Amino acid sequence: MNITLNGKDYALKEPVSVQGLVDLLGLEKTQVAIELNRAIVSRSRYADVMIQPSDELEIVTFIGGG
Repeated sequence: MNITLNGKDYALKEPVSVQGLVDLLGLEKTQVAIELNRAIVSRSRYADVMIQPSDELEIVTFIGGG
């Protein structure tokens, strides 16, 4: 299944939820914001929202510093 992730083609071996993709990428869900087809996905819905073929996702990672 092919999707677009941060503007680049990305292949998934099987259908996954947004949470599944976060886990697959080794990200911490509290440190990212995800847009799916130009709509923000709330963290509380990550496990419920399934990624479909040709979906477009943008993932922004928050980095703290000081």
